[in-house]
Amino acid sequence: MQRQRSLLVLIFVLLIAAIAVIATIPVPLGLDLRGGSQLTIQVKPAPGMREITERDLAGVQKVVEGRVNGLGVSEPVIQTVGTDKILVQLPGVNDPEQAERVLGGTAQLEFKQQRQGTETQLFAFQSSRSELRAQQELLRTSDDKALIIKNQEELQKNNQAIAELFESSDPPLDGKYLQDAYGEPTTSNNWNVAIRFDAKGGELFANITKNLAGTGRTLGIFLDDELISAPTVGLEFAATGITGGAAIITGRFTPQEANDLGVQLRGGALPVPVEIAERRTVGATLGRDSIQSSIYAGIGGLILVLIFMVVYYRLPGLIADVSLVIYSLLTWASFALLGVTLTLPGIAGFILSIGMAVDANVLIFERTREELRAGKSLYRSVESGFYRAFSSILDSNVTTWIACAALFWFGSGLVRGFALTLALGVAVSMFTAVTCSRTLMFLVVTNPAVKNKRELFCPNLPALNQAEVAK
Repeated sequence: MQRQRSLLVLIFVLLIAAIAVIATIPVPLGLDLRGGSQLTIQVKPAPGMREITERDLAGVQKVVEGRVNGLGVSEPVIQTVGTDKILVQLPGVNDPEQAERVLGGTAQLEFKQQRQGTETQLFAFQSSRSELRAQQELLRTSDDKALIIKNQEELQKNNQAIAELFESSDPPLDGKYLQDAYGEPTTSNNWNVAIRFDAKGGELFANITKNLAGTGRTLGIFLDDELISAPTVGLEFAATGITGGAAIITGRFTPQEANDLGVQLRGGALPVPVEIAERRTVGATLGRDSIQSSIYAGIGGLILVLIFMVVYYRLPGLIADVSLVIYSLLTWASFALLGVTLTLPGIAGFILSIGMAVDANVLIFERTREELRAGKSLYRSVESGFYRAFSSILDSNVTTWIACAALFWFGSGLVRGFALTLALGVAVSMFTAVTCSRTLMFLVVTNPAVKNKRELFCPNLPALNQAEVAK
């Protein structure tokens, strides 16, 4: 009995926490619900290239992500499709032509040398940019468009101010000379970024590094006119610069930071053309209509299920209804905490998982009725019902999770959203079935007022004699 009370307290705490999360953290809406633009970018091999490699595609994706961030879009979806396409979903962006202009060009990578006497200014601007980027991260889930726009404008001004502190070489050293860039570990558990130029690029790089060696001024690495790294050049290279066409960018990088910088550099240097293969716009009105229809369908289906459970299963059905409401709140709170972007297929997965939650209770109650018809007491019947139904519930949920994993792994876009919401819903439904329903059922059957009223659990049962009550 003490264990049941402890579980009841836990359920109550989780319920309060779920309500608090739902009230404070909105679930982000996908393109099909919020409205916006969707672009499919086709990546093509350059002359002389046989095919687009996975590394090439990752580099282009990294550049596109940076450009999307420059648009100030909250909750964008940027993912590869197949071996040569990138899908970009921009919720809230109703001007696809603007997005196409921003995303459709080849990234521009350039190495520049810092002007003399700008060291103090560069430090101040970089500190300011760090603060603005931290603010940008906080605003990603915000609906305050004015603050988002203001943050983007200040970041653009900051990037322009930093760019003015650098000058190009003559001729400029840009991405067409870069052959490779990748992260590599050091002996001190830090990571560096190795870069390699072709012959002409090696000469230009040697000249720039010779001018900067030992001065304290930095070598600015710019991607789409934004400074992504600013390493210094040691005094030992003052005579000849860094020769050989290869160099190491040090900076105590983490493995992820080194890999990201390598991908950015490769993406900026990627000499491949890209074009917009498909452009689609979803109106905000259509999104609102979809949300409204989904809400009606979800609430209508939930009410019908609640009524059916009470009519057919009597008191256990009422307990299942309470568990189902708890399930819905916990699942929605999980979506908010995990940042699940809700789409129409995602809503379908959520509604389907409600059916899975009811299915677990149906298995339990049918097993309980079988035990009651066999002449067992109410408490023993409920106990056996949960025990006998658990293996079936577990098998059903495991097979559903396997299907969800396959859909998430091999699917893309909306299919993955459906798989994720269904998998989360099934996980929470198993918890509510074996914890919430079980706890509430045992609290009810141990109540003296209900203890021997088997008709509340299964109608048309014969009365028990004293020997059977003791079973």
